[in-house]
Amino acid sequence: MGPMRRTVAELVQERWGDHRPGLWCEDQILSHHEVAAGAAARAALLADLLPRGADPHLGVLLDNTPEFPLWLSAAALAGAAVAGVNPTRRGPELARDILHTDCRVLVTERAHLPLLDGLRLPGVRILVTDSDAYAELLEPYAGAKPDPARATPATRMLLYFTSGSTGAPKAAICSQGRLAAAGQSLVGQFGVRRDDVHYICMPLFHGNAVIADWAPAVAAGAGVALRRRFSASRFLDDVRAYGATYFTYVGRAVQYILATDERPDDRDNPLRVGFGTEAGAVDAARFAERFGVRLVEGYGSSEGGAAIQRSAGTPAGAIGRATPGDDLAVVDAVTRRECPPADFDVDGRLLNGAVAIGELVNRGRTPFEGYWRNEDAYGQRVRDGWYWTGDLFYRDREGFLYFAGRTDDRLRVDSENLAPAMIENILARYEHAAAVAVYGVPDPVAGDQVMATLALRETDTAGRFDPLAFAEFLLSQADLGTKMAPRFVRIAERMPVTATNKVHRVGLRREGFRCADPVWWRPPGESGYRRLTDADVVALTEEYAAHGRSELLDR
Repeated sequence: MGPMRRTVAELVQERWGDHRPGLWCEDQILSHHEVAAGAAARAALLADLLPRGADPHLGVLLDNTPEFPLWLSAAALAGAAVAGVNPTRRGPELARDILHTDCRVLVTERAHLPLLDGLRLPGVRILVTDSDAYAELLEPYAGAKPDPARATPATRMLLYFTSGSTGAPKAAICSQGRLAAAGQSLVGQFGVRRDDVHYICMPLFHGNAVIADWAPAVAAGAGVALRRRFSASRFLDDVRAYGATYFTYVGRAVQYILATDERPDDRDNPLRVGFGTEAGAVDAARFAERFGVRLVEGYGSSEGGAAIQRSAGTPAGAIGRATPGDDLAVVDAVTRRECPPADFDVDGRLLNGAVAIGELVNRGRTPFEGYWRNEDAYGQRVRDGWYWTGDLFYRDREGFLYFAGRTDDRLRVDSENLAPAMIENILARYEHAAAVAVYGVPDPVAGDQVMATLALRETDTAGRFDPLAFAEFLLSQADLGTKMAPRFVRIAERMPVTATNKVHRVGLRREGFRCADPVWWRPPGESGYRRLTDADVVALTEEYAAHGRSELLDR
């Protein structure tokens, strides 16, 4: 049976009778059989709880506890869909996520009950996993046998929310067939074995942890180890304690791990590979040097509409080439014509960013399965038969693709398009930086100015930031173009991130240089940085007003 014909329910059922350890969390260990049996019991309970004729959807508002993968497996067996609910959402926004996805059952724990206080959730049955009532409710279903026939490859499995930074989060649909195929594909890509242990420290309410970490473990019959919430300081201890061989990361998690104190035995660990996004070439090299672990940077849009695989010979800084069967192109969003290939100088500096940077589209067949009850969002994503990723890229003459940022992150300085991701990779070389974010703030006259936020390593403080040394560092980077050097540098104790460890760029852009953290800047015509004062902010604000651009400061 081919990969596309498998269901997650079948993969779960195959663990029945397998008494090897399969799930670790703190002091709790469950065998693969106990996971499958627990999932079967929950699937039977769910079938009785769901109203007849209702969409079989359940919300899961949990940290990374054993109940989360148990309910993922249960939903697969029951032919139901899981909506992972983000616990950082609050009030009406949280209620909206639950009601929008038509969840008739919400699985949560006592720690999250205060989030539900005062919310109107009509028709939603709430199960509290760490309660006596929950144990009593499950007891009659002990011994239930799995019935994977409830599910087909087309059965909805996940309703996972994409970023809500520019509006209400959209619930992307993922079927059992697509999730099973994704898991099997990663098993082949990374050679996942039955004796491997996948360490899941990224939040399971996010698609990355489920699709890139849990699914390949289920497909291969590998073990899963959970961390309730990501902890950089506990990362290596957990890896050793669980014998973890594989993990996934998103956003700045790798930078936080690298910012922890080094130990002489850092390389004494069982990890074989890490797979994720946005680590950057510099931090990936640092991670490999320090821990002896290869990080593989991949790219896949949250909705599954386009993917890029790294292969042998991929140049430094590139993500890779399109996966077989995809017809990916970098196009100008206005003309819809393919952008010319990128040209580089001897130092690797992009020379023609103004025309080479465009949006990545998939012009071929896409596995994107749409959004739940959101046709407008679907129409924005799929236009004229093309899948538009919303991500900026450029392509070299050999066909390798380079990530340049989100379309919302596009920078245009002195009529030149700049790639924020490229500038971030350069600034990440600064020895005192634990995390870097680059984004645009409006120029008082036209276009944008480059602003960077640096989170310093634990041994440094904002007061020890040396603007002269930083300026000298910039001058020594041969691939930093003259328009790439930040006009403003914000020094933060910790990089503001979302619940999925992605940089909170919307908040950074909105605050700009008018923030509570210390900011250094290069006034026009000056080569060095000096502290931005209240008087400077007043003068800049007046300059924006003089050119009719004041409203851009609050965008």
